[in-house]
Amino acid sequence: MLKSFRYLLFPFSLIYGAIVWLRNKMFDKNILKSASFNFPVICVGNLATGGTGKTPMTEYLVELLQQQYLTATLSRGYKRKTKGFAIANENTTALDIGDEPMQFHLKFPRLTVAVGEERLVAIPQLLHDKPDTQVIILDDAFQHRTVRAGLNILLTEYKNLYTRDLMAPAGDLRDIKSSAKRADIIVVTKCRSDLSIAEKDAIIAEIKPLPHQVVYFTEIMYSEPYHLFDKQPTNIDEGTDCLLVCGIANPKPLMEFVTKHVRSYDMLRYADHHIFSTDDLKDIQKHFTRLQATRKIILTTEKDAVRLHKYENELRSFPMYAIPVRHRFLFGKGDEFAGKILDFVNKYANSANSISVE
Repeated sequence: MLKSFRYLLFPFSLIYGAIVWLRNKMFDKNILKSASFNFPVICVGNLATGGTGKTPMTEYLVELLQQQYLTATLSRGYKRKTKGFAIANENTTALDIGDEPMQFHLKFPRLTVAVGEERLVAIPQLLHDKPDTQVIILDDAFQHRTVRAGLNILLTEYKNLYTRDLMAPAGDLRDIKSSAKRADIIVVTKCRSDLSIAEKDAIIAEIKPLPHQVVYFTEIMYSEPYHLFDKQPTNIDEGTDCLLVCGIANPKPLMEFVTKHVRSYDMLRYADHHIFSTDDLKDIQKHFTRLQATRKIILTTEKDAVRLHKYENELRSFPMYAIPVRHRFLFGKGDEFAGKILDFVNKYANSANSISVE
């Protein structure tokens, strides 16, 4: 029913697609200007509106790079209550910088986490305030063409490849399919763990990568849940009943995981980036109390967890856990992918920071 309704919106998709195509063409013809940096800038993004695994991919890159380099992330700070450029500090909250940057800030104490709507302005500000920075990861910036990153990583979901999608609002695309040509690396995310070589080859043939592009495949892996406040881990098993609290774009992989690993679960689903209210809190507590089980927990995503931290006093007595998520590369390609990232950054190891505008 919903799918049929979205197809009725196809004329609006044509209009939106034409606008996006024109904007891209103006950048291609240098009518609209973009800036490149003599500095390692990595962009992680997608063509769709969300749910492809950008946050765990950014975390993957942070974990890889910060072993050798002073690393920073730069995000728009979606749904934050502030404006302009900011760098996270010990007093920062999710309302100040947004939920995903706050998640990075909490998980990686040595990471510089910055937000700014205008990335062209924010990058020089970041380098001015943190001059020792050696690499910047742009989170969700593929469609923002005022900055031309040195390395573009494009994510597309296995069950909703951009090649099969439509422009919004009839589909999920916010950029035209031909924009994929700007990517250096394409990652097909949320694949089945038993994806066959034949299916992998068929998807690559469908994507039709350019000679400079490499296509990788990953599955989503969930780690041991930990308590929101005391960080103590727990295990979930067939004897566990679960209340799943979820405000992300695509909760289906998490739902599938929970279905396989617990006895039963109820779910409270919210919109992506939902700002939890006191009424939501009461609703969560009420639904949890209704669960008739000896062993029961509240399970949420790390992204939702940062928006629930403000209710620590109310929730500390509840068994509320966040579950980490990460990418695992299929077909033994993880080392190859990591090597490409490190080779890119290594090229700039002895270079001076500068900006060139074309």
